[in-house]
Amino acid sequence: YEIGSGLVGSEMCIRDRKYIVSDKQFAAMLPVLLQHMHVDSYGKSTVSSIYFDTADMRLIRASIEHPIYKEKLRLRCYGTPSAESNAFIELKKKYKGVVYKRRIEMPYADAMEFLCGDAPCPDKQIAREIDYALRFYPELRPSFGIFCERTAYAENGVGDLRLTIDENQRYRTRSLDLLSGTYGDPILPAGKCIMELKTPHTLPLWLAALLDEHRIFPTSFSKYATAYNCLLYTSPSPRDRSLSR
Repeated sequence: YEIGSGLVGSEMCIRDRKYIVSDKQFAAMLPVLLQHMHVDSYGKSTVSSIYFDTADMRLIRASIEHPIYKEKLRLRCYGTPSAESNAFIELKKKYKGVVYKRRIEMPYADAMEFLCGDAPCPDKQIAREIDYALRFYPELRPSFGIFCERTAYAENGVGDLRLTIDENQRYRTRSLDLLSGTYGDPILPAGKCIMELKTPHTLPLWLAALLDEHRIFPTSFSKYATAYNCLLYTSPSPRDRSLSR
């Protein structure tokens, strides 16, 4: 599966930095943050995702080993969708810290049929790349539902810095249909959230100083990997539970 093959059009190439912060830390940062950023047009929303993996959880097990290159396939909606709601199929690749995201949009029911059924591949470049991934990894199927409440911020003016804060992160491994709602078990302890910074450039000086002031340091964090580990360490029979539907 060649890195960079056919990566044209609506591909997004960014560097992301993730931080685990407490509610109190973020509240203390917010006054300065709002001098330079604003809540974007998406505002606060519930992010609902289904992650796809093989029967032996090949993708997430490989990701946990921190390889130079890794990829994930997910279906994302906002809130609890209906069959006609917009959904996004995303093929997310990460190579040497740079994220490449390929995404197509279609109604939720059509997306599920494409990913799980016998629907033909749409005649689009990105869809063909996703179809290749479906054929490259045998038995890809819904494996985890991941949910959170997200507030998104954008840099004032013409800057391209984006910041998201994800609260109440939760997961489930049964009823893997987003039509069923956004319930799930917690991924992080209460009072902890994930802050993610996305930019193709280095962080602005004001933000680097703000992070240093509040002693907030970058960390490697994946909602999917953390949920997978939660399942492994809380279940008396983790393999059976993780693979059961």
